[in-house]
Amino acid sequence: VAICAVASLRLPAHPEDNHFGKVNFPNSCAPQVQTPLEKGVALLHSFQYQESEQIFSDVLKSDPRCAIAYWGKAMSLDHQLWEFPGPADMARGRTDVAEAQKLGAHSELERDYVAAMAAFYQDDPKLSNKVRVQAYSSAMEKLYRDNPQSGEGAEFYALSLVSLAQYGVDDLANRKKAIAILNPLFARQPDNPGVAHYLIHASDTPELASQGLPAARVYAKIAPDSSHAIHMPSHIFRRLGLWQDVITSNIAAEAAAAEATKALRGDAGYQTHAMGFRDYAYLQIGQEANARRVVAEVDKVPGIKPEEMADKKAELAAQNAIELHRWKEAAALPIPKERFTWQDTTYWARTVGAARSGDVAAAKADMQKLVEIIDASNKKSRLCGYDVEAGESVEQREAEGWLDFVEGKTDDAVNQLRTAAEKEEAEDSDPFSVPAREMLADLLLELNRSSQAFTEYEVVLRNFPNRFDAIYGAARSAEASSKPDASRKYYSRLVSISAPGADRPELREARKYVAVSGN
Repeated sequence: VAICAVASLRLPAHPEDNHFGKVNFPNSCAPQVQTPLEKGVALLHSFQYQESEQIFSDVLKSDPRCAIAYWGKAMSLDHQLWEFPGPADMARGRTDVAEAQKLGAHSELERDYVAAMAAFYQDDPKLSNKVRVQAYSSAMEKLYRDNPQSGEGAEFYALSLVSLAQYGVDDLANRKKAIAILNPLFARQPDNPGVAHYLIHASDTPELASQGLPAARVYAKIAPDSSHAIHMPSHIFRRLGLWQDVITSNIAAEAAAAEATKALRGDAGYQTHAMGFRDYAYLQIGQEANARRVVAEVDKVPGIKPEEMADKKAELAAQNAIELHRWKEAAALPIPKERFTWQDTTYWARTVGAARSGDVAAAKADMQKLVEIIDASNKKSRLCGYDVEAGESVEQREAEGWLDFVEGKTDDAVNQLRTAAEKEEAEDSDPFSVPAREMLADLLLELNRSSQAFTEYEVVLRNFPNRFDAIYGAARSAEASSKPDASRKYYSRLVSISAPGADRPELREARKYVAVSGN
């Protein structure tokens, strides 16, 4: 039997002296619950879902007739932009909505909020996740138009547009629409956590990232007691190649997450997610030893479960081996002691590593395991009611591309990796490791098509500024293509982005080239 969701952690009441930003949420509940209600909404805005659900539950103990608190509980179960609620949480959400409807809210705005949740949680098993998100967004659009004075309503509507974008519904247009709604609110409500947070999410694409930088600079200050608020700006910093900002942001986020977990106000996932960003940033500034240390630090994360620990360490080990181009290390990655469907990252890295090491048999065996995992994961997702995209994933195409390469099928390899790159870019995804187009550029360089490789590396750097491997690849391909000015430019950039104490071996080559060329 597939397990589709886990029960929410029951949390103690949150201390009242914590800071999560300021919201304005008019409602008809009792005066004594207004402060916690606002805190619950602020927590929703920062995706602190477990804490927010507990706050709304506590509100109902003080005011059992507070219908909007049931709305808040239902909202806390829908982790927008993260994961879709499983069957158990869908059932709980429907119960909360029914309770809100039974009590009857006393204002049109409150009734509109409840109606939007009812549209999402409607009891029809035939509805896909995407259709539910569309129904919710349509209801929130009505709330937004009927209640132009409601800043929080505008924010939640903008978030629904970003959610639609992530489902591939008018991606760029919906992101721009969300930004247009949020920017005026950002000017008027500089302390509101939802405005800053959702601006960052709406801008989290290569084309729009610079528009999210003002919000990224202030979000952590708005909600300093939310580990997610401290971490979230690093999504924009990462898009813009601001690696030291990524590191600083996530060191602080990890500390906040650890304290929250110790106080039973969160789980280890907030901390481990931030650790992944820090590991990645260390690699981009040339600090291999620091990145390696992050893997060992997972053992010390408060509250982490053994399987979660194994999964995170495996993910980081795969990221490091592939980013560092240590192909034999990648091929020999140990299989983590975790559920089969969580082992995809390890088998992906093992396949790429084996192929790039020239071990055809090992690459084929690991590729077969990867396909089995993907099939099992898709089957489980369908059983749990999740949407499953048709066709091969980006990661599967990447692995198949390198397998084709090692088998001598060079045209097939190029086609696979080019298709993977186009798919990844069409989805506006931010890969946890090497972008697919960079893999394509690496392949072209391996095939001595250095001029073509140089063109692809430059595309990568437009989408992912200051990526260490892409800069290094651009320098090498320019050198091989007899483009000395370009080669000098990129070797110099590699040296300039590297931090003090950088220890990646590619830097020796870059420094030598720069010194010899007179720069």
